[in-house]
Amino acid sequence: MKDDVEKLRTLETRYGVRIFYFSETTSTNDLARDERFRQGDVIVAERQTAGRGQRGNRWSSEAGTNLTFTMVLEPKELEAENQFYVSRAVTLAVTDMLARFGIGASVKWPNDIYVDDRKICGILIENDLMGSNVVRSIAGIGINVNQHEFDPLLPNPVSMASVKGMLFDRTEVLGKFLEAVRQRTEHLDGEEYSSLDRDYRKILYRADGKEYFFREPEGTPFRAVLETVLPGGEMVLRKSDGARKSYWFKEVEFVL
Repeated sequence: MKDDVEKLRTLETRYGVRIFYFSETTSTNDLARDERFRQGDVIVAERQTAGRGQRGNRWSSEAGTNLTFTMVLEPKELEAENQFYVSRAVTLAVTDMLARFGIGASVKWPNDIYVDDRKICGILIENDLMGSNVVRSIAGIGINVNQHEFDPLLPNPVSMASVKGMLFDRTEVLGKFLEAVRQRTEHLDGEEYSSLDRDYRKILYRADGKEYFFREPEGTPFRAVLETVLPGGEMVLRKSDGARKSYWFKEVEFVL
């Protein structure tokens, strides 16, 4: 994207944001914690030497083919108990963007983006609290755009290019995301939580009323129906014996 600086400046003007490009950094999420970055700023890196994913995993991405960036959000009067709505807004923005390129995607709780059973985007959101409010959210996003060959240790990756059989302009992809996230964060700042709940539920991975295998930390698999995700972010499962249980992130995982 270094050669597309003019395109990035056009995005800044169009969407009223500041975009910072780095050819290499350790982690865009770590970099975004610098106080010089503020609401709406986007930090893009061609290569991350210590990119992080969920569950403490390392985020792997081929330089020059994908999009790895972090967006700084400063929600308006968002109570800490509602912080999962940041995740809802950002994940929906990614699926909105993919839909504009003709790619149907779902959200694998809490915030991985899947096409069918393959991961096309990883998101890591870190919230800073002050008192009872969220004052700053660091939303790290890695989208597989044009990569075709992946680390064989990755279980189920896919890219936009693989899905559609064509290459994409990464600056255009970023622009469509900025357009979508602006709309979704307006819902967040306007406390339009019901619309975020409704739309998140519509694209929730494996929330189709069927039983699937899940696994708790001790490793024992079990079958359950994914019923819903509560406002606070807990996933509610109904097990085969009819018992319902809610889980926080890291308390359960999908068996793929």
